[in-house]
Amino acid sequence: MSETITLPIASISKRMSAFIIDDLVVALLIFIIFYEQFMQIVLPLSGEITVESIEIFQNSMHQFSVNNFVLIIALKILYHTVFIWQNGMTLGKYLTKIKVVSLDTELSPSLNKAFLRALLRILSEVVFYLGFLLAFFLPLKQTLHDKLSHCVVVDV
Repeated sequence: MSETITLPIASISKRMSAFIIDDLVVALLIFIIFYEQFMQIVLPLSGEITVESIEIFQNSMHQFSVNNFVLIIALKILYHTVFIWQNGMTLGKYLTKIKVVSLDTELSPSLNKAFLRALLRILSEVVFYLGFLLAFFLPLKQTLHDKLSHCVVVDV
């Protein structure tokens, strides 16, 4: 005889709110970490706009994107992995009172599951957020990263 588990599945609106809060937190961290580099990009534009200042801006933007892209991705993966592994909640999930749990244990995901989920989340973002659309169609409101990591987001 198989047991059925009933979990209080989090609503799409709560998940979207948590997503926005988490992206704002990560954006703030990125701004703090790269503040000096941002200022080097913006300061040449604060005076008169000339062809030279536009070229400096373009070079600064290219230099920033090439050197820091991997670091930004790593920061996002680290943020989501550590918080989901530790207590199933990022800051956004905490504020919206939702939590990620493993379907196997109904507890916070293991470090490996949290890391896999964070990696797959980045993949979903890169591919035009298509992985997030699954939540609108699946019965447990799972995104691609939830489904492939065997997790679900529930109300606390």
